[in-house]
Amino acid sequence: MVRILDLRFQGVERVIASFLLDSGEGPVLIETGPESTYARLEAALRAEGVLPEEVRHVFVTHIHLDHAGAAWRLAELGATVYVHPQGAPHLVDPSRLLASAERIYGDGLKALWGEVRGIPKERVRPLADGERVRLGGLEVQALATPGHAGHHHAYRVGDLVFTGDVAGVRIAPGPVLPPTPPPDIHLESWHASLDRLLALRPEALYLTHFGAYEDVEAHLQALKEALEAWAGWVLHRLKEGLPQEEMARRFEAYWREGLERAGLDEGGMRLYALADPPFMNLQGLVRYWQKHHPEALGG
Repeated sequence: MVRILDLRFQGVERVIASFLLDSGEGPVLIETGPESTYARLEAALRAEGVLPEEVRHVFVTHIHLDHAGAAWRLAELGATVYVHPQGAPHLVDPSRLLASAERIYGDGLKALWGEVRGIPKERVRPLADGERVRLGGLEVQALATPGHAGHHHAYRVGDLVFTGDVAGVRIAPGPVLPPTPPPDIHLESWHASLDRLLALRPEALYLTHFGAYEDVEAHLQALKEALEAWAGWVLHRLKEGLPQEEMARRFEAYWREGLERAGLDEGGMRLYALADPPFMNLQGLVRYWQKHHPEALGG
């Protein structure tokens, strides 16, 4: 049984989730959310009859602060934190991660994401692609799924897959959208990761942003189409040579129009903006084209 813990990011429901599972070796947590919501995570655990110090196994899909920012808190209580090998050094020494986040968020960093500290190396367990962790009767398999980030894992537990950001952002009743922040977006890898998830034929996808979805094939296909549409839009604007501010204004309008067509009101749009800010999506796709396909910009 999976229990979805709503971390109420910025005081709002249905933006960031953690997932609580039972095992023969105590409670298991997938995703911690940011440190700014740690008090809420503790309260949600207690509401499920779990003391935070009873959580001995924590799996994070990647090291972005909305997914792993509170991992150090649980490690302080004795938990082992499982992560992609490329992400592990940044949990131990988060200085580069924080420097990157400061470039994006500036003075708003701490208010959004809270405090970040390093985790002792012995508390961090890197997992190879396909590696399985057996915890009593529970088995968690790491699946390398790059695209959103090079150091991204999804986790397979039976017929369920906990997808981090590789399966997008979807806040019911809204559509699935791609989170494409800088610096690691790579569309070719992302499409391959989505094909890998499709081939598993899981019963449900558990999205950190937000919740469980059983229409797996339709969901992943819609995400592929959205990735292509957004990337194509950005490429055309780059070819036009639009100034950055004008491109940002137009992209937000494009983003809003898509959500309006899907039937979302202002409240629904706010949830998507908190989970998947449009300005960051634009920055990541601009970087993708400039870094990986500069030849495409000359036409």
